[in-house]
Amino acid sequence: MGRMAHLLVTGSSDGLGHGSSAALLDQGHDVVVHVRGEQRREAVAELVERGAGLLVADFGVRDDVLRAARELNEGRALDAVVHNAGVYSGAPLIPVNVVAPYLLTALLEHPTRHVYLSSGMHRSGTASLDSIDWTGDRATGTYADSKLLVTALSAAVARRSPGLFTASVDPGWVATKMGGPSAPDDFELGHRTQDRLAVGEGPESDVSGAHWHHDRRQQPEAAALDEAFQDDLLAALEQATGVALPER
Repeated sequence: MGRMAHLLVTGSSDGLGHGSSAALLDQGHDVVVHVRGEQRREAVAELVERGAGLLVADFGVRDDVLRAARELNEGRALDAVVHNAGVYSGAPLIPVNVVAPYLLTALLEHPTRHVYLSSGMHRSGTASLDSIDWTGDRATGTYADSKLLVTALSAAVARRSPGLFTASVDPGWVATKMGGPSAPDDFELGHRTQDRLAVGEGPESDVSGAHWHHDRRQQPEAAALDEAFQDDLLAALEQATGVALPER
């Protein structure tokens, strides 16, 4: 972008989302942080005191995501979104990890850059949509499945909407609430790639649809690049949500 950007970082209350938000504020960017509920406000109080905006929305609840998109569209135009929010298991897994990023990508009118948090675990995900419950009424799929789906989503959006920049990022196994205290990877490296890609800085930051790990492009699992699978995923999400991905 070559200028100070206005960004949304979802899932900012702890871990990599909190790290991204703090680092981007340090760089002088304007950041909107996101927490799941009012009880999590305190977790981002320091970021808000530093000037961050605040979005409160439970991404496991479809109406909350739709409300969040409306509020964001009515506010100052965003340049980019870091889709960091995620859960490891349970009924909200598919809504939070896959449906919410899809809806925000489809409904937010202004951002031209979308960076999605993937995982090395996406390589063991199952490339099947047959048993997925997109509503979250039932617990379906695994964390690995959800990360394969969001990696495919990133590639699909890049292909379907060439006016948008997308990237999927494997942050590595870092010491977060999800990763555990003994995780061996470097925490700063865990968020540095998505931070720079979101603001359009550094090598190959104009290469849309790529998969990244620690500032290097990688080949994702083959299923994520399968255009038929991508099309099936977009069709399933459109049918489940009633929201189509606009071509931009």
